Amino acid sequence: MEALRLILLFIHLVGFALLLGGAITQFLSGKFRINPAILWGSIIQLASGIALSAPLRGGGDDEPNPIKLGVKLLLAVMIFIMVFIPRKRDEVNKGHFIGIITLTLVNAAVAVFWR
Repeated sequence: MEALRLILLFIHLVGFALLLGGAITQFLSGKFRINPAILWGSIIQLASGIALSAPLRGGGDDEPNPIKLGVKLLLAVMIFIMVFIPRKRDEVNKGHFIGIITLTLVNAAVAVFWR
Protein backbone atom coordinates (compact mmCIF):
# COMPACT_ATOMS: atom_id res chain seq x y z
CA MET A 1 0.00 0.00 0.00
CA GLU A 2 2.92 2.34 0.73
CA ALA A 3 4.29 1.84 -2.79
CA LEU A 4 0.92 2.86 -4.27
CA ARG A 5 0.81 5.96 -2.05
CA LEU A 6 4.30 6.98 -3.14
CA ILE A 7 3.46 6.50 -6.83
CA LEU A 8 0.30 8.60 -6.43
CA LEU A 9 2.26 11.26 -4.55
CA PHE A 10 4.83 11.37 -7.36
CA ILE A 11 2.08 11.76 -9.98
CA HIS A 12 0.47 14.47 -7.83
CA LEU A 13 3.77 16.38 -7.69
CA VAL A 14 4.19 16.08 -11.47
CA GLY A 15 0.70 17.56 -11.88
CA PHE A 16 1.65 20.43 -9.55
CA ALA A 17 4.82 21.07 -11.54
CA LEU A 18 2.88 21.14 -14.82
CA LEU A 19 0.19 23.42 -13.43
CA LEU A 20 2.42 25.93 -11.69
CA GLY A 21 5.25 25.76 -14.22
CA GLY A 22 2.91 26.22 -17.17
CA ALA A 23 1.11 29.10 -15.49
CA ILE A 24 4.27 30.95 -14.49
CA THR A 25 5.74 30.46 -17.97
CA GLN A 26 2.63 31.99 -19.56
CA PHE A 27 2.57 34.79 -16.96
CA LEU A 28 6.20 35.73 -17.64
CA SER A 29 5.65 35.63 -21.39
CA GLY A 30 2.95 38.28 -21.03
CA LYS A 31 0.33 36.28 -22.94
CA PHE A 32 -2.28 35.06 -20.49
CA ARG A 33 -3.74 31.91 -22.00
CA ILE A 34 -4.38 28.38 -20.80
CA ASN A 35 -1.73 26.14 -22.34
CA PRO A 36 -1.84 22.31 -22.39
CA ALA A 37 0.55 22.05 -19.42
CA ILE A 38 -1.83 24.07 -17.25
CA LEU A 39 -4.85 22.05 -18.37
CA TRP A 40 -3.21 18.66 -17.88
CA GLY A 41 -1.63 19.77 -14.62
CA SER A 42 -5.03 20.68 -13.21
CA ILE A 43 -6.54 17.38 -14.37
CA ILE A 44 -3.66 15.36 -12.92
CA GLN A 45 -3.78 17.30 -9.64
CA LEU A 46 -7.50 16.74 -9.20
CA ALA A 47 -7.50 13.05 -10.17
CA SER A 48 -4.36 12.08 -8.27
CA GLY A 49 -5.43 14.09 -5.21
CA ILE A 50 -8.71 12.19 -5.04
CA ALA A 51 -6.90 8.88 -5.55
CA LEU A 52 -4.27 9.81 -2.98
CA SER A 53 -6.84 10.53 -0.30
CA ALA A 54 -9.03 7.48 -1.00
CA PRO A 55 -6.70 4.73 0.30
CA LEU A 56 -6.05 6.72 3.46
CA ARG A 57 -9.63 6.36 4.68
CA GLY A 58 -8.92 3.28 6.80
CA GLY A 59 -8.36 4.96 10.15
CA GLY A 60 -5.20 5.21 12.18
CA ASP A 61 -2.79 7.79 13.46
CA ASP A 62 -1.52 8.98 10.08
CA GLU A 63 -4.98 9.91 8.83
CA PRO A 64 -5.16 13.42 7.36
CA ASN A 65 -7.78 15.78 8.71
CA PRO A 66 -11.01 15.34 6.69
CA ILE A 67 -11.55 19.10 6.78
CA LYS A 68 -8.10 19.60 5.27
CA LEU A 69 -8.94 17.13 2.51
CA GLY A 70 -12.22 18.96 1.88
CA VAL A 71 -10.45 22.32 1.62
CA LYS A 72 -7.88 20.87 -0.76
CA LEU A 73 -10.63 19.29 -2.86
CA LEU A 74 -12.52 22.57 -3.01
CA LEU A 75 -9.38 24.45 -4.10
CA ALA A 76 -8.52 21.80 -6.71
CA VAL A 77 -12.04 21.90 -8.17
CA MET A 78 -11.95 25.72 -8.28
CA ILE A 79 -8.60 25.62 -10.09
CA PHE A 80 -9.88 23.00 -12.53
CA ILE A 81 -12.98 25.07 -13.33
CA MET A 82 -10.89 28.23 -13.75
CA VAL A 83 -8.64 26.35 -16.19
CA PHE A 84 -11.18 24.21 -18.04
CA ILE A 85 -13.80 26.81 -18.96
CA PRO A 86 -11.51 29.35 -20.72
CA ARG A 87 -9.09 26.74 -22.14
CA LYS A 88 -9.99 27.47 -25.79
CA ARG A 89 -9.79 31.26 -25.55
CA ASP A 90 -6.82 32.99 -27.13
CA GLU A 91 -6.29 35.04 -23.99
CA VAL A 92 -7.78 35.29 -20.50
CA ASN A 93 -7.95 38.21 -18.10
CA LYS A 94 -4.74 38.88 -16.16
CA GLY A 95 -6.62 38.79 -12.84
CA HIS A 96 -8.13 35.41 -13.72
CA PHE A 97 -4.67 34.09 -14.49
CA ILE A 98 -3.21 35.46 -11.25
CA GLY A 99 -6.13 33.78 -9.45
CA ILE A 100 -5.13 30.40 -10.90
CA ILE A 101 -1.53 30.85 -9.75
CA THR A 102 -2.60 32.08 -6.31
CA LEU A 103 -5.04 29.20 -5.72
CA THR A 104 -2.38 26.73 -6.83
CA LEU A 105 0.08 28.14 -4.31
CA VAL A 106 -2.57 28.26 -1.57
CA ASN A 107 -3.42 24.61 -2.26
CA ALA A 108 0.26 23.67 -1.89
CA ALA A 109 0.51 25.73 1.30
CA VAL A 110 -2.49 23.92 2.79
CA ALA A 111 -0.81 20.60 2.00
CA VAL A 112 2.48 21.60 3.60
CA PHE A 113 1.53 23.73 6.58
CA TRP A 114 -1.81 22.32 7.79
CA ARG A 115 -1.01 19.52 10.21
